[in-house]
Amino acid sequence: MNFQFLKYSISDGVATIAFNRPDVYNALNDGITYELQDALKAVAKDDLVRVIVLTGEGKAFCSGQDLKEGSAQEKRSFMDSLHKRYNPIVRAMRNLPKPIICRLNGVAAGAGCSLALACDIIVATEESTLIEVFVNIGLVPDSGSSYFLPRLVGTTKAFELCSMGSHIKAKEAFDLGLVNKVVPSNQLDLAIKEYTDYFAQAPTKAIGLIKKMLNKSATSSLDDMLDYEAYCQEIAGSSHDHKEGVTAFLEKRKPTFLGK
Repeated sequence: MNFQFLKYSISDGVATIAFNRPDVYNALNDGITYELQDALKAVAKDDLVRVIVLTGEGKAFCSGQDLKEGSAQEKRSFMDSLHKRYNPIVRAMRNLPKPIICRLNGVAAGAGCSLALACDIIVATEESTLIEVFVNIGLVPDSGSSYFLPRLVGTTKAFELCSMGSHIKAKEAFDLGLVNKVVPSNQLDLAIKEYTDYFAQAPTKAIGLIKKMLNKSATSSLDDMLDYEAYCQEIAGSSHDHKEGVTAFLEKRKPTFLGK
């Protein structure tokens, strides 16, 4: 696919989507948000894609909304912008039945922080920073941050980070449980490859169901989840990869999962 503000490539079951406005630290203009929606639709439909890497070109992951572009537009509706541009992205990311790995190569601020938190796994460089920067310009967190943060760090810490616009360095983010792994910048691609190598050969249907189950568990009772586990297990148990997994176990060999 050809994009103006994104880099998009597929190789060996891995789709890489990179924000490509490095001169403005990958700030989000209208075009890039609509292109990201299209890219997420494409990876959802492509059976050859087993795992997605989301990253940024240059020194930043994503610095959030492009304030220069936004200030040039008169009477801009924040609500319309969120409903049309940002919310569809976050919903698509969380509903995508494939793992999304955030390659956090620098700052992730505002909506950029929200998009990082919407990923399933985050691998960060030691220099990376997460910032809920909204309050610094008199705004509130959006694009899912008010949902993800309390579930990851608890309500009191989430309030502190959001209300003070705190800079969360990579090590602190790891200690808080916000990121999965922190590595030196020259080891970032190797760390990402360890994850993509696994997920590109994993039982993708089961992993997609796991993602749906964990999403649902955030707002469900134990009884609801017991029923939903049974429902999902019925689907997983009917998959090709389940049959292959059992056969490989009995034959004492490594399974060859096809993701279906």
